[in-house]
Amino acid sequence: MAKLRFGIIVFPGSNCDYDAYHAINSVMGEEAYFVWHEDKDLKNPDCIIIPGGFSYGDYLRCGAMAKFSPAMEETVNFAEKGGKVIGICNGFQILTEANLLPGALLRNTNLHFICKEVYLKCENRDLVFTNQIPERPIKIPIAHAEGNYFCDQKTLKELKENNQIVFRYCDEKGNVNKESNPNGSIENIAGIVNKNGNVLGMMPHPERAMEEILGNTDGLYFFKSIVNSFVN
Repeated sequence: MAKLRFGIIVFPGSNCDYDAYHAINSVMGEEAYFVWHEDKDLKNPDCIIIPGGFSYGDYLRCGAMAKFSPAMEETVNFAEKGGKVIGICNGFQILTEANLLPGALLRNTNLHFICKEVYLKCENRDLVFTNQIPERPIKIPIAHAEGNYFCDQKTLKELKENNQIVFRYCDEKGNVNKESNPNGSIENIAGIVNKNGNVLGMMPHPERAMEEILGNTDGLYFFKSIVNSFVN
C-alpha cells in the first residue's frame, strides 16, 4: 500500500509543524509535507493537519487571521467534500474560527499558560481518529493559554446527542471531575468532532507523545487509528 499523504498547513507563527512532520514521517513511516499558508494547492492529501503555535501572532484572537488564508479556504473545501482534517491546539482554535467546528477556545480560567501532561478519556472510539485508542485513559501533553472550550447550551446538547465529544480531561483512573480539568473547559471537553466525523479539533498534542525517548507513546494510538482507517 502506498504511503498516506499528510499535508501540514504552516502559518507565520506555527511552531508545532515540525513536531507533526517528525511524528508522521519518521515515527509512523507515512509521507508528510508542508503546505504554506499562501498556497491554494493542498497537493492531494489523504489528511490535513493544522498544527499548534501562534498563527499570525494570534493577532486579534487565536485563529482569527488564519481562517482567511488561501490554504484554509482550500482546507474548508477539502473538509466539506469529506476530507479528513485534524486541528491540534492552535489548529483547534483555527477550526472553530473557520466554522468547521462549533464553539470557541477562551483564556484558561487561571489566566496562565499551562504546559504539562494530562489524562484524556476517549468517549467515541468509532472514528477514523480514535479506533485504536484503548479504553484506559491516555496521557497526552498540553501547552496553551487559550484552551478553555466553550459553547452555548444548545450547541452542547447537540454535541452530546450526536456523539461529537471525543475527549474529556480526566484523572489517571478515568474520573471526569473539576480537579482533572486544567483550563476550565465546559464539561471537561478536550476535543470534538464535526457531525460528519471527518474534522477533529483537540487541545492536547498527540504528536509530542510518540517515542519512548520522550517518556510517553500514547500519541501513537491516535495516528495509528488514522492509518488503520485507510487500511481497513
